[in-house]
Amino acid sequence: MFIESDQGVISMPSNVLNTQCVISGGGPAGLMSGLLLARAGVNVIVLEKHKDFLRDFRGDTIHPSTMEVVHELGWLDEFLRLPHYPARSMMSWWDGTEMELGNFSRLPTQAKFIAMMPQWNFLNFLAEKAKAYKTFKLMTLCEAQSLIEDGSKVVGVRAQMPDGALEVHADLVLAADGRGSELRDQSGLDLEVLGAPMDVLWLRISRKPQDSKAIELRFSRSGVLIMINRDDYWQCAVVIQKGQFENVKAAGLAQFRKSIAQLTPLEATRFDEIQSWDQVKLLNVQVNRLRKWWREGFLCIGDAAHAMSPIGGVGVNLAVQDAVAASNILAQPLLQGNLSVSHLAALQERREFPVKVTQKLQVTIQNHIIAAALHGAKRMDPPLPLRIVNSVPFLNRLPGRLIGMGVRPEHVHTQSAFATDSTAGAAARNTLTPSTSST
Repeated sequence: MFIESDQGVISMPSNVLNTQCVISGGGPAGLMSGLLLARAGVNVIVLEKHKDFLRDFRGDTIHPSTMEVVHELGWLDEFLRLPHYPARSMMSWWDGTEMELGNFSRLPTQAKFIAMMPQWNFLNFLAEKAKAYKTFKLMTLCEAQSLIEDGSKVVGVRAQMPDGALEVHADLVLAADGRGSELRDQSGLDLEVLGAPMDVLWLRISRKPQDSKAIELRFSRSGVLIMINRDDYWQCAVVIQKGQFENVKAAGLAQFRKSIAQLTPLEATRFDEIQSWDQVKLLNVQVNRLRKWWREGFLCIGDAAHAMSPIGGVGVNLAVQDAVAASNILAQPLLQGNLSVSHLAALQERREFPVKVTQKLQVTIQNHIIAAALHGAKRMDPPLPLRIVNSVPFLNRLPGRLIGMGVRPEHVHTQSAFATDSTAGAAARNTLTPSTSST
């Protein structure tokens, strides 16, 4: 193993690191929790199996609740200088009937819109901010593979890097490695599957200046299409019946393009840009949650604890809210060396209610609206609750608030342990690659 120092890269005799918190996964939950814990003074190592964050068709909707957290940290102006498109409303069409699904202009937040931003820009921003704290380390190309246990207690993780194996011992192992979390699966925690009648096919087509600017959700007896304005292109989500992607491919690309064109007023030739199935990415939709998020020394957050449906695009923001709550509840016990299962249980108690409410709404929409559209049984009219909400003053603010802020939004309560939050200094020295490590 090696460590990077002011004198250069020098060899270290050990492949074992010790820290207060090790986090598996460099996604929104992992990086935000790592950043906030490190800012509070906790020694944190984040393990990310990829070399960077450049992966397409991840959750790219940064909601007002997440930007409020960035504002509380004093970085919102800088964050909004990153390339993004501000979506101030969300529109829906029901076999031709137009209805606003959510308006964010009256939210009690600094940013009154959803920022459509490539997730890698968001993650790079968090990583760069985190690197300013000497208590933060990001190890790339480092995949957490198994738990280290002492009796019933989790005391660390075993990881694999290109140049060999690594052990990281910690007071807390935080699994933020997504819906396919290997650490969660090894933990023995019980996963409750709520189910989903659908999968999603992601693709992109060009966008013209005269096109609509809003996020569009189109429901029809012909299917369901979600169109996300990414300025010079549309990021499209085509909803299909669960497990039917191979049948869709068997029907041919021409039929696929035709079926999408029927769902939108855009000219059909726009979809001729889809020339290969390589341009279409399958999202296997899952809705599930752990009955218990923790064991002694081990905690799951984000998708590892609760996989969300893509409905509302709230997955990233639920993960960020988990991370904020985790830092609020766990920072002091970690610093004081008295972390207990009661603290981990408190985190679940805090976050389980908003997760359950959000998933209940998503499952209801899946089973009663999307399933009907996918089976093409009848004309798709706006649901009665949506018509009522849109017609009654003050009630019409509720969908935007629910989508934009979520249930029980979190706020940063931890204080910085550092005299200044300046990013001055050689932040790059805090990024650990396969040939570097740190104690």
